Amino acid sequence: MKNKNIWLVLTASLIVGITFPSCKKSFLTVQPTQVVPEEQVATQKGINELLIGAYSDLDGQYNANGFNFYAQSDNWLWGSICGGDAHKGSDPGDQADAMSIADFTTLPTNSYLETRWEWVYDGIARSNNVIRLLPEVKGLTPTDTMNIYAQARFLRGIYAFFAKETWDMVPWVDESVTYVANNYHIANDKDIWPQIEADFLFAYQNLPTTQPAIGMVNRYAAGAFLAKAYMFENKYSQALPVLQDLINNGQTSNGTKYGLLAKFSDNFNYQFNNSSESVFAIQASLNDGAQGYHGNIQDLLNYPYGNGAVTGCCGFFQPSIELVNSFRTDANGLPLLGGTLDNPEYDLPANEVKNDEGIPSTSAFTPDQGYLDPRVDWTAGRRGIPYLDWGVDPGQAWIRNQASAGPYSPKKNVFYKAWEGTGGDNSVTQWAPLNAINYNLIRFAQVLLWAAECEVKAGSLNQAETYVNLVRTRAANPADFVMGRVTGYQKDPKTGDPVYTQPIVDNSQTAANYKISPYPNGWFAAHGAGYDSTAVHFEEKLEFAMEGHRFFDLVRWGEANTVVNHYFQYEGQFTSDIRGAKFTSPTNNYFPIPQQQIDLSNKTLLQNPGY
Repeated sequence: MKNKNIWLVLTASLIVGITFPSCKKSFLTVQPTQVVPEEQVATQKGINELLIGAYSDLDGQYNANGFNFYAQSDNWLWGSICGGDAHKGSDPGDQADAMSIADFTTLPTNSYLETRWEWVYDGIARSNNVIRLLPEVKGLTPTDTMNIYAQARFLRGIYAFFAKETWDMVPWVDESVTYVANNYHIANDKDIWPQIEADFLFAYQNLPTTQPAIGMVNRYAAGAFLAKAYMFENKYSQALPVLQDLINNGQTSNGTKYGLLAKFSDNFNYQFNNSSESVFAIQASLNDGAQGYHGNIQDLLNYPYGNGAVTGCCGFFQPSIELVNSFRTDANGLPLLGGTLDNPEYDLPANEVKNDEGIPSTSAFTPDQGYLDPRVDWTAGRRGIPYLDWGVDPGQAWIRNQASAGPYSPKKNVFYKAWEGTGGDNSVTQWAPLNAINYNLIRFAQVLLWAAECEVKAGSLNQAETYVNLVRTRAANPADFVMGRVTGYQKDPKTGDPVYTQPIVDNSQTAANYKISPYPNGWFAAHGAGYDSTAVHFEEKLEFAMEGHRFFDLVRWGEANTVVNHYFQYEGQFTSDIRGAKFTSPTNNYFPIPQQQIDLSNKTLLQNPGY
């Protein structure tokens, strides 16, 4: 070992500055920028810093080239926009490469594809370097060695999962692949689900229940990702016992039993980071001396745009009209599940949620008066409804291009005005804001609804109903209803005319007519498994809207072709950005392999069919 050197790269990645060479080119072909003797990092301190470096890649900031919003581990483009939760937003030509992903016209040369590939394989490389170096480290106890090894395998599994859900057929790169060995040209001709499963299963079986830091993975978080892998493979009978273990025994890395927060909205409040509902999260913080690099950089484009809004930039990630319609409820507080996937009941003219598309903020507008699921106003900014504590949403004045991307603003990723200087910051980048809200890769609500999916498959319809109702009952907590109803407008002192940009708000009233209820006892059993699957899938749409999951769920359910094409056809009536777009299955179930990677692989990599 004395004569061996390990190539190291100094990077501005989150938390730690030392890591092994990333796969910015073809896996490990990037030339190292600095050499550090192996013995300097083959220490207890060194191996833990390398492990932190592997964790640090989770936020997508894998290089030192400024604030990177292309990789997106929160999948706002790949999962939410592609799944119909949202429009790209901003102006049509702003981030054109993102638009071509959103409407499924992307070419393999797309810069977003290349960046995402570089990011996931950089994370895999960092994880593999921990695994590779760990046997050289002296002084660790067997327990500590196993803990580090299992964490590194878990992290490798996560990055590989991102690659798998994006491109399907991708190379499996383990610790035996190195730059020195010149064995990095690996074909993408084998399914890597078995290797992903193996990493998650090993972590589930070998990690401790608690960890010294809350952001570190424990056995139950690893189990949640194992269950997620099973769900994506339609292995429901294998996922169910893991999910039941999490429901009955699961706890966070600091020993807090898993459970739903009392308020749905607290999942998007930085003061509740690492709560009982957070199974595993990408950590975020601000005002900690890191010049913003510890903040939630992935969403820095995704804020209302315009005078008086949270920031002057950038107007991306606008919730769709179709999504907001989904929150319509009936007189009993239940969702509208009638119709078909390509003609759902909630999109019929009688059920559409009234919006201000095409109406200037200076003109009169009365928000929808029908029944709505209260989660809608923690998910989408709507005109006439308080926008956190930034005032009543004025509608068009906060939208960059309403004709292109519709009337709504994102909300879950936005910080409160009261958090400026603590949980939110408009000053770091000088052009777009950051927040300190963790991104939950998995919430406990997902564990419950995945379990409901499995129970429906197993024929345990009453148990599935119980899990769904836990989520709906939490959503029905009146303490979490958005308060502040617009009851009138200030008058112009000269003309006496109402000034529609100056609403009068009664904070003792709910902002809208919220009505939501759990399903009545025995409802699932009475309606049968087909209806129940629809109900569970729809609950996942509502609960996790704008959280980056929708497209990948539609693909694994086999519903993407029907649902996405309905979305294009329906939404295209109102917005120009996706008008005429078309989804083609199975080609568009996955994205094209980046052309640069194919070229660098000496044609070892094969392009996905149809591209």
